[in-house]
Amino acid sequence: MHNYGESAVGQKLCYRCAYMTVTLPIKERTIGTKVEKVDLKVSIPAIVYGPKQAPLSVSVDRKEFEKLFKTAGESTVIELTGGKATVEVLVKDVSFAPIKGGIMHVDFYAIEKGKEIHTHVPLHFINEAPAVKAGAMINKVMHEVNVVCKVADLPSHLDVDLSLLETEEDKIKVSDIICPKGVKIEEEADDVVALAEAVRQEPETSAEPVDIAEIPVEHKGKEEVEVKD
Repeated sequence: MHNYGESAVGQKLCYRCAYMTVTLPIKERTIGTKVEKVDLKVSIPAIVYGPKQAPLSVSVDRKEFEKLFKTAGESTVIELTGGKATVEVLVKDVSFAPIKGGIMHVDFYAIEKGKEIHTHVPLHFINEAPAVKAGAMINKVMHEVNVVCKVADLPSHLDVDLSLLETEEDKIKVSDIICPKGVKIEEEADDVVALAEAVRQEPETSAEPVDIAEIPVEHKGKEEVEVKD
């Protein structure tokens, strides 16, 4: 049984599980020869599946999901409510319309309790890089990393300390990221996350004055012919 405390509108912190979760109502859709159509202006079709979850066709309110996805992303546990049973999921995939944009379909991955999951977590860049004061620019190579952990250990993000970049050519690698207990980053330890680089300056070109009189004039058209009487 979960023991929740309110942390924000639509968000709950499970004190026993120590991870952030949000709730999202769903509506189950009929499957078979006659699949219930979804009004795409107000709802988004979705599917729920997982190791212990038979594929389930559902729909979610468009405004609610778009707001949730904007703040929670793909690294927050979502509780789907309104079906036969509450299901904890992660957003596995979101399909967008190719021309007009807008979310067209969502894949929810049902979490198997007690098992490790593979997902990606966003990186938050904190503090200032001393190298910037020396005239360097900061190149952020990664903005998220793949992790493996149990749901109870899943962080909402991982911090990257830019103060490690003291001089030009300094680098922050995956091995420099401090992970919470139970969380392992799947990228290579030597992969670069951010680095300080010298600001590239375009070489100055000195334009010499041009003598217009020396520029040859190209004559076009018919040549003039002198006619003698």
